[in-house]
Amino acid sequence: MSQPDAAVVPTTPAVDAEPRRARPFALLGSEIALVFRRRRTWAMLGALALVPILIAVAVRLTTGGDSGGPAFLGDITNNGLFVSFTALTVSIPLFLPLTVGVVAGDTVAGEASHGTIRYLLVAPTGRLRFILVKYAGAVAFCLAATLVIVLVGAAIGAALFPIGPVTLLSGTQVDGWSYAGRALLLALYVTLSMLGLSAIGLFASSLTNVPVGAMASTVVLAGASQVLDQLPQLDWLHPFLFSHQWLGFGDLLRDPIAFDSFGSNALLQLGYVAVFGTLAYGRFATKDVLS
Repeated sequence: MSQPDAAVVPTTPAVDAEPRRARPFALLGSEIALVFRRRRTWAMLGALALVPILIAVAVRLTTGGDSGGPAFLGDITNNGLFVSFTALTVSIPLFLPLTVGVVAGDTVAGEASHGTIRYLLVAPTGRLRFILVKYAGAVAFCLAATLVIVLVGAAIGAALFPIGPVTLLSGTQVDGWSYAGRALLLALYVTLSMLGLSAIGLFASSLTNVPVGAMASTVVLAGASQVLDQLPQLDWLHPFLFSHQWLGFGDLLRDPIAFDSFGSNALLQLGYVAVFGTLAYGRFATKDVLS
């Protein structure tokens, strides 16, 4: 009787080992595919793409060579590459937080509302891995959203306005390819800026089974943080607000590039990720997913 048992025991772990090692990457790929298969995601990306298009078309139709107006309008008419920079500046206060809040607020609550969490955890998928994968999906959307604004802005700017050497904020000029590298850094900076908001949305999503509630609370907090950041009476609080460094990417358009604001923003956002990511896991770890 001992010989058959010895023959069977080694084969079982050999069959199960490979799927278990591959599962984390399969789950991450499945989550990212789920985020970008939704029509809602593509509708929001399409809306973000309209921001640089509308800016470029409006400037083209209403701004003449000697018409004056805000400084950035003159920059766009002189060089279409500035459409990306202007579109990012316009999108950060409202449009990006709105779309990021929708995606982050749906991470856990969306699965709970559909009753699919229990099936994901039976896979087996640990609760910590579940939270990490859901957050990674939200971060992937943040990166896609900023890249859409930058790339569409560059394309529509090149189509409607002249392209040439770019005058940076420091007064020096760089060629288009050098500016393209800086534009990618801008996209990375803005993506980094949305990490804290995504973590807040993840936590809000773990508190409810109603995605709309988590989405709304995340978007409202984004607006409240920006309002508080404008009150001089609360200047002591400003450095701790997750939106405080959102518009600090101007240093990336200087020569040489100054990464001080980039580093400060990274520390601020990672602090929010650590705090609200821990809170989200703590809430989800005690959440009844079987009821």
